[in-house]
Order: sequence, then C-alpha cells, then structure tokens
Amino acid sequence: MELSLDLGLAVQGFVTLLVIMDPLGNVPVFLALTATDTAARRRRTARHAMTAAAVIVYVFAFFGTQILGSLSIGLPALQAGGGVVLFLTALEMLKGDILVPNKAEGVNVAVVPLGVPLLAGPGAISAAMVFMSGPSTGTLDVGRQLTVALAIAAVLGVVYLTMRYAELLERLLKDNGIHLVTRVMGMLLIAISIELVATAVQAYVAGASALP
Repeated sequence: MELSLDLGLAVQGFVTLLVIMDPLGNVPVFLALTATDTAARRRRTARHAMTAAAVIVYVFAFFGTQILGSLSIGLPALQAGGGVVLFLTALEMLKGDILVPNKAEGVNVAVVPLGVPLLAGPGAISAAMVFMSGPSTGTLDVGRQLTVALAIAAVLGVVYLTMRYAELLERLLKDNGIHLVTRVMGMLLIAISIELVATAVQAYVAGASALP
C-alpha cells in the first residue's frame, strides 16, 4: 500500500477536469436555467449542482474501474474510450454554440441538467476513472486515490464559485470573453484526448508484443 501525494498527478487531474467541466462556458447556461430565481435560490442551486456532480464523479472514480473489470474491460480500453469521449467534448467546445438544455419535468435543474450531464458528463466521468486507476501494479495505491480525490474536490470548488458568482463573471467577461475561454479549453482538451488514446495504443502494442 502506497501513501504519498503526487503533485504532478494532482495538477494534471485538476487541469484536465477543469477543462472538461468548463465552468466559465456553463455560466450562460446556469444563468438561463435560473433566470427567474432569487439570489438565494441561485446560491442553493449552485450548491446542489456541485453536490450532484460530486456524487456521480466520485462514485465512478472509485468504483467505475471495478464495474468495467467485471465486464472484462481493461485500462487501455478505458483510456481509449475516454480519449474519444473527451475529443468529442472538445469539438463541441470549439463550436462555441451555447445550447440551453430543457428543464426535466419535475426534476430540480440543479440535478438535471446542471449536475448531470453538464458538469458530471461522460467526459468528466471517464477522466476521473482513468486518473484514479493509474498503472496496474497489483498494489493498492492509496496515495494516488487521495491525490485524484483532492484534485476532483478542488475542481468542484472552482465550479461552485463560478456558479455562485456567475452574474459577476458574465458582466466582467461578457459573451465574447466566455466564448474565447471555452475555445481555448477546447484546444487543450483535444491535446489531452489524443494523449490518452496514444497511451492506450502503446499499451495495446506492448501487450501484443509480449504475447508468445
């Protein structure tokens, strides 16, 4: 059992998940979905959305690999699949179209669509699972799990603050500023997705070459 924090992994996980969740890009969506709410209700919605996203991301981060393992799906497949999902997410970010999803009938908007799938979508879930699983060493890497868990918590904190002060951010950045930041994050996410797929391909090649 290993227990040591990895600063490099923490930074990588934080940046990746922050880019995927794109809190600034979701500011217009949050404001549109809560347009008729009071300031107090908006703050409550922000807390509930962050909580819903946290539950989903943490559940899949800690138990998603085991679920896939029961289906005989290995880490390289997870990395490749996650890379493809992130690439598609990045393409949507590069388009720059802000689409406000419909409110689910009888469901709190903090849960659907804010918490899921805008924040805890396929991209965030896949990335959290990939970072949490890490290289297969046969030992429980508690340090890695704690590092990734803290990185996720930091990202969720930024997401909450962004929604909490969404009106102020929109006034400061305006639509053009938000679109610009979203496109830059989309470019970064494309690079991250390609890296994940490349790592998965290398693992497949190495595994194939090791076969008799």
